[in-house]
Amino acid sequence: MAAIGVHFGYTCACVAIFKDGRADVVANDAGDRVTPAVVGYRDTEQIVGIAAKQGRVRNAANTVDRVKQVLGRSFIDPETQTHKTETKCQVVDRDGKPYYEITAGENPRYVAPEDVAKLIFHKMKETAQSAVGSDVTEVVITVPFEFAQAQKQALREAAEAAGFHVMRLIHEPAAALLAYDIGQDSHSGKSHVLVYKLGGTSLSVTVLQVSGGMFRVLNTQTDHNIGGESFTQALAQHLAAEFKRTFKHDVSSNARAMMKLMNGADMAKHSLSSLGSANCFVDSLYDGIDFECNVSRARFELLCSPLFNKSIQPIRAMLEEAGLSTSDINKVVLCGGSARIPRLQQMIRDLFPDVELLSSAPTDEVIAVGAALQAGLLVGRESLAPEEESVMVDVSATDILMKEVDESGAEVFTVLVPSGTPLPARRHHILSGGGNLSSICLEIYQRLVTAQPIKLAKIILRELQPKEENHNIDTVVTMKRDGTLHVSCVEHDTGRSQAVTIPAAS
Repeated sequence: MAAIGVHFGYTCACVAIFKDGRADVVANDAGDRVTPAVVGYRDTEQIVGIAAKQGRVRNAANTVDRVKQVLGRSFIDPETQTHKTETKCQVVDRDGKPYYEITAGENPRYVAPEDVAKLIFHKMKETAQSAVGSDVTEVVITVPFEFAQAQKQALREAAEAAGFHVMRLIHEPAAALLAYDIGQDSHSGKSHVLVYKLGGTSLSVTVLQVSGGMFRVLNTQTDHNIGGESFTQALAQHLAAEFKRTFKHDVSSNARAMMKLMNGADMAKHSLSSLGSANCFVDSLYDGIDFECNVSRARFELLCSPLFNKSIQPIRAMLEEAGLSTSDINKVVLCGGSARIPRLQQMIRDLFPDVELLSSAPTDEVIAVGAALQAGLLVGRESLAPEEESVMVDVSATDILMKEVDESGAEVFTVLVPSGTPLPARRHHILSGGGNLSSICLEIYQRLVTAQPIKLAKIILRELQPKEENHNIDTVVTMKRDGTLHVSCVEHDTGRSQAVTIPAAS
């Protein structure tokens, strides 16, 4: 029985099939093994993939990309607001949720992000079925490590609306390890593996401990300010400067011309991963002028040098937080389309000179392959011994903190559950307050890697009796596997208590 794995990225999607004991990525109807996660809306139809991406120049207002950025989020979520400013398609608030306003056709219509994702999943299903020759429904889907429960649920529902039966969601770093059979060949000893993923719009670096077929995330960092599109943008700006130098026209503020240059720069960037130079040609770039420019790999590397440095910096910071050095890493796995860039690969080799760098599988396909291997494992599970299945330990994706006020009146944050803590987890903390206080306030926050802490809940213990010594409050924080938090506070002397449950705080 065939089963498939789908990697639904911010900019691209990829599908792999597990059949006859192996997993292989399959090409779509355009012959491409990776499909742009772009949907274009027209009067009477929706188009998905490369045709929609190329059609953005003429149909930008009705073309949706990076939909993964807003899946499962509210309209006021900072990520949604960032997406709203970056996309050419209008994003509006409907009942507190983001919707795309589509103006193709006679009347405007409003499309939910889940409906856009459904079309992309349907494209993946069609691609798999054309390769297999029959209906395929069993699927494993990969998710970023930092995805909250609501985002995972939205992704699952979109896939199921497209006709899939979602057997499991697995984290992208785990899929990358499965693709290289890491942890499958030995059930003794521990090793550390670093997964470096540089996709279209984000960079994530994760270090995992592999022991006895089990993967445990020790630390992870994600940066949404760097990705493959950053390199494309740098190259497009260079092309615009060359056009201005040659034809005396500045197109940098012309949205349509820059979109054409972005398309040309994107193709040239891909070519430069395997060739020493690439020719970029744009038909009728501005005022009927055709533009052609040759870019060498050396020029591209010089243009993107600051971006390459920015892409490497998080590795050391993440290892330091995990209490590891580069010499503690046994293997490095590269994934994400931009991790194929030769200069980046060389910089990572320089950082880990004695470590095996795994990049033999195409970096934009490796996560889908791992998902397909997991799907094959689940479909054939009845024939396997229990210990033969690799397990991904659920861990906290964010820091869970408590805010206190010290003796000087300054606010102090205490980390109760660090990111990467295996779940379920239970933490005990004594909160102290002056004996003259009649009430004590406790605030719980969560913090992503680089963001400011976000308040999750506030508990107030009131009507405390005055006393000479401090009030001591027993605080217990419990985090379940699904990210749900339960916080309880008990005052020592009186037994006065308060509790709160915070759903899906991960």
